[in-house]
Amino acid sequence: MKVFWIGMVDSQYYLPNDIGVSALHCGEAFHLLSPQEKMYAHYLSRAAWYGGLVVLLQTSPESADIFVLLQRIFRKQTPAQLEQVATAAGLSSEEYQAFLVYAAGLYANMGNYKSFGDTKFIPNLPKDKLKALVRASQAFQDQPAEMEALWDSCSCLLYSLENKQKQLGLGDKGITTYFSGNCCLEDAELTQKFLDSKKLSAYNTRLFKKDSGEKACYEVRLASAVQKGQNCSETYAANDNQRKMLEEYRRSFTFGSVDAHKEGSRYWIKDKGPIVESYIGFIESYRDPFGSRGEFEGFVAVVNKAMSERFARLVSSAEVLLPELPWPKEFEKDTFLKPDFTSLDVLTFAGSGIPAGINIPNYDDIRQSEGFKNVSLGNVLAVAYATQKEKLTFLEEEDKDLFIKWKGPSFEVQDDNGKFNFDQSKMMNPETGEVVSSWYRGSETWDSKFTTIASSYEECRAECVGLYLCLNKQVLSIFGHEDKDAEDVVYINWLSMVRAGLLGLEFYTPESKSWRQAHMQARFVILRVLLEAGEGLVGLKEVTGQDGKPDARITLDRSKIHTVGKNAIHRFLRKLQVFKSTADVEGGRALYDNYSTVDNGGAHDFLRLRETVLLRKEDRKMFVQANTRVSGDSVELVEYEGSAAGLIQSFTERFQDDAEQLEADLLALRKRDAPCWC
Repeated sequence: MKVFWIGMVDSQYYLPNDIGVSALHCGEAFHLLSPQEKMYAHYLSRAAWYGGLVVLLQTSPESADIFVLLQRIFRKQTPAQLEQVATAAGLSSEEYQAFLVYAAGLYANMGNYKSFGDTKFIPNLPKDKLKALVRASQAFQDQPAEMEALWDSCSCLLYSLENKQKQLGLGDKGITTYFSGNCCLEDAELTQKFLDSKKLSAYNTRLFKKDSGEKACYEVRLASAVQKGQNCSETYAANDNQRKMLEEYRRSFTFGSVDAHKEGSRYWIKDKGPIVESYIGFIESYRDPFGSRGEFEGFVAVVNKAMSERFARLVSSAEVLLPELPWPKEFEKDTFLKPDFTSLDVLTFAGSGIPAGINIPNYDDIRQSEGFKNVSLGNVLAVAYATQKEKLTFLEEEDKDLFIKWKGPSFEVQDDNGKFNFDQSKMMNPETGEVVSSWYRGSETWDSKFTTIASSYEECRAECVGLYLCLNKQVLSIFGHEDKDAEDVVYINWLSMVRAGLLGLEFYTPESKSWRQAHMQARFVILRVLLEAGEGLVGLKEVTGQDGKPDARITLDRSKIHTVGKNAIHRFLRKLQVFKSTADVEGGRALYDNYSTVDNGGAHDFLRLRETVLLRKEDRKMFVQANTRVSGDSVELVEYEGSAAGLIQSFTERFQDDAEQLEADLLALRKRDAPCWC
């Protein structure tokens, strides 16, 4: 697509007209549910979607206003009806499509910053053209004063690409609504120490600093309704664990209690193998610049029995496989708690984005003593890894067909997360040969201790475990891969990780020397580790593409994966595990920051390679999710086409029952917080 007006603005700040938009199909799984299970899925989905609107307020000061502006426009006119208005207002077909793509992007990311990469995106059409469309819309004709005020409240920030507003971050590094605008890293560290001392979690909080005379005053806001709620005893739950889980979630959201959410999570873990799986709350801390506050998400999904059986066999083999990991048995629990590992087809995933899999809950004390669940999202994987050959960048031609064939299956083998504990009273540090001298004290947790690097460090450790264990023939056999096919899966698994490390450069910001995405930072670190291994294991060179523009080629010597590659991951994974297990923040941060460095020194000019990656990047796909609605005594599934218009329609129909009240509430919440961003 041609850039009509942005000129020299980097393409990472807008969504292209040809961005991939795919429907997330779940009809086959949903129709197999019983009437009670469908009702359970429906009401949980409603809770997830309404809760997910919180993410607008967690993303940027203007996200809620933009959301309401779009909802009001599309509630009055469908994308097809609005197109005629756009033409009359002077927009070209390309400009109108750019508007639809922007709207779909805001819905899909639940805000105007990309959920994967935390970069701002703006409409790819002139501001005056968008303003003309807004004013020509039926919504504006019906309520001109309200719509004018709404446009005025968000139009400047909607298009602004001031340096601080280009990405999410804390202080002068970007925009965040987890903290008031006058907060910096020192404020985050100070208040975290206070919260730890009071044994309070930051998961469901935001921090606002108020200067009052000589001393600063900090306000920690809990996410809570603080009102009487309906008792959840009468639900469509299948068992007592589900009923108790829902009651604890209600208590958590009403009173802002993380302890109640932890109790709900305990019942959730006990609910083994449900047909309808769900989880809801403040979960992942990727987008908090400090790394200790959770973004809201809620999902509802239906079991894919065939794939779940494979994962169950993998988990059953865990006690045989774990001793192969490169650290002493003292670094693990005496008794291995088998996780519940399920493959699901997503019905609903409300939040800023949809992952391919999740490993929850994130509460360390529960994971270590009571367990957790691994969830692989099968229908997301099927769509996310559907790749066109011509869009496969940075690979040799002979690798592309193999990559397309085995990318999906290799991810299944790769998806292995490990969480281990240790007995610090007997622990010898395998890196130094000395007794360990540090550990977690009191209410300290992994997130509160390692803060800004915690998420990425843990993703890196999990990815390394996956790379290491996929070399095991037993693991490959569980997923049906033998002999030559098994070796191809290993090769593509490692090759995709190396390529992902290069692609990760898109998510590094040179100006602030910071990473915007935990997973991609982790994969770049692994690329650096494998390049450092030498002996021709990984090749990375800059070349000129067939179009005459800069390009790059990455290669992997498959004959050295089991030797040079395995040894490199062995050494690095052990270091990661030791630093984490012993709470050695200084050592862990020094190691991780070193491999995360992006510069133009050494054998590879990573800053120049970053420009090449940006030149040839492909935007992540957007997913169109279904809705459910009650009709009499049954629940209907409403699916939409895989297009920007289909995604928009799904959102306008999702909240149509109480749209005006909902939009008024969002605007009131946004207005209340507005002084905090100045």
